[in-house]
Amino acid sequence: MDKINWGIIGCGDVTELKSGPAFNKVPHSSLVAVMRRDASKAKDYASRHQVPRWYDDAMKLIHDPEVNAVYIATPPSSHKEYAIAAIDARKPVYIEKPMALQYADASEIARYAAERNVKVSVAHYRRGQPKFNKIKQLLAEKAIGDIRCCRLLFLRPVLSAEALQSERTKWRLDPLISGGGLFHDLAPHQLDLAVYFFGEPIAAHGFSGNQAGAYMADDFVSGNILFNDNIVFNGLWSFAAMPGGDADVFEIIGSAGKISFAVFDHLSFTLTTAAGNEVFPFGPLMHVQQPLIELVVNYFLGKGENPSSAANGVTVMKLMDELTRKPL
Repeated sequence: MDKINWGIIGCGDVTELKSGPAFNKVPHSSLVAVMRRDASKAKDYASRHQVPRWYDDAMKLIHDPEVNAVYIATPPSSHKEYAIAAIDARKPVYIEKPMALQYADASEIARYAAERNVKVSVAHYRRGQPKFNKIKQLLAEKAIGDIRCCRLLFLRPVLSAEALQSERTKWRLDPLISGGGLFHDLAPHQLDLAVYFFGEPIAAHGFSGNQAGAYMADDFVSGNILFNDNIVFNGLWSFAAMPGGDADVFEIIGSAGKISFAVFDHLSFTLTTAAGNEVFPFGPLMHVQQPLIELVVNYFLGKGENPSSAANGVTVMKLMDELTRKPL
């Protein structure tokens, strides 16, 4: 195989700009087929993005002989079904985050792929972005000394009545489809960065609940994670905070300084040491998944390491399960 011919299952919002067009911009990669259960929407997507074929049946796309890799971009409730089917077809899989509906499903995908020697990557796409790779480099160079702890604060108000009725939002608030509401939609990015920076976690404890009662899913999560070298991560997520009080704070504190940044703002981060503050600016990316997709393509072609493995996806799912335990 010298080129990856992609098929997308679930050509919805995330594929319009974040990922879909990137498959045709990465070397040795092209998008040849898309699928959506609504045939008219699948046809429209294919027409607008110049994709040769479209389907309203995922199995037909998976078994299309021209498709040799599958990108699963559906809600998490169907990730396991489609991933197992693609693995059975011996086609490598790129799975949207969160990897599955729950930890057990993610573990089954990873095990199934390993047993059949089929490659799987997970769309924790910040691993490919220059901003976060520069932070990782500075940590490795001990720009802030030895890492002591990490603090995450993420606050959002209750969604508006209009947003609550939006088709692109409603499924994210249904635990049976998303796994656990807005936390499960957004926290995988943040938690995976912690794993990317600090390595495999040793222990995690937390709890969650529903304070405002505006969603079926919980609206707050609080927890702690212990990493190697006694690095402590403390996180608090609230999706029922005061309007206008939004916060997106990720601070890594070391023995000689700290690094501060926002996970959902790609433009800059700040290094603080005894010498003062240094701001590292970064420009916006047209397709935020493109850097990771390029790495995934190289991995699928046997030209590089897996940038975001199934094991990483399983670890993040495990952390989410641990952090969302109910209080006694």
